[in-house]
Amino acid sequence: MLTTDFVAGSPNWIDLGSPDTEASATFYTSLFGWEYQSAGPDSGGYGFFTLDGKSVGAVGPLFEEGARSAWTVYFNTPDADDTAKAVEAAGGTVRVPPADVFSEGRMAAFTDPTGAEFAVWQPGDTKGLGAVTSVNTLAWTELYTSDAAVAKRFYADVFGWVATDNDMGGGMIYTTVKPATGGDTADQGGVMQISPEMAAAGLTPRWGIYFEVADCDATVAKAVELGGTVLMGPETMENVGRLAQMLDPHGASFAVIASAMPS
Repeated sequence: MLTTDFVAGSPNWIDLGSPDTEASATFYTSLFGWEYQSAGPDSGGYGFFTLDGKSVGAVGPLFEEGARSAWTVYFNTPDADDTAKAVEAAGGTVRVPPADVFSEGRMAAFTDPTGAEFAVWQPGDTKGLGAVTSVNTLAWTELYTSDAAVAKRFYADVFGWVATDNDMGGGMIYTTVKPATGGDTADQGGVMQISPEMAAAGLTPRWGIYFEVADCDATVAKAVELGGTVLMGPETMENVGRLAQMLDPHGASFAVIASAMPS
């Protein structure tokens, strides 16, 4: 499970790139009960989402040419420059070179060898998200990839992740990943091979995020009222929970899950 301990290689930040930050802020604050606050006049339009005073994400305008609205997952690193070198050595691409964000930390953005985009955050004054796993916060990360074997090798080389393959039946393998220093309960995300059917439906390599919710069906219904689109679900997965995948009004994908309680 995700925690705010933020060991090396664990998710420690998420932000949304949007063509209309005000409209996106309205959608997510209405859906999850978050509050939104601008980072100030020098932030380039960046702002923060909070819940009960704790940071749960951020939103900013699209800067990269050809970029589409999407959530980005950041992984904790003690040295963004070293991680950039590791990404290139492992076959990935540096899209945004390491750079300081005032005194808050140092970031860089990359693309893995299969085309999925991600970023890293080297903590400064800002260590990372203030809350995860609780209701209406980040609960899980998931990589959809065109080559699971290549992706697993890449992230193991870059972050030292430990991967475990799980046979889901019907020939489907779902891989869970956790940091090298994580314990038995440190799974932080999954890796899923994009099937031909998924590819035909338009799914391309990407990182996705799940938000924990109290009631999956009610959250989905509210998202639709606010202009969102349902891609899948709600459906119940045994020993996992009830979940759904959606698009926000600007096409950024996200998922929600009401996790099954451990027996």
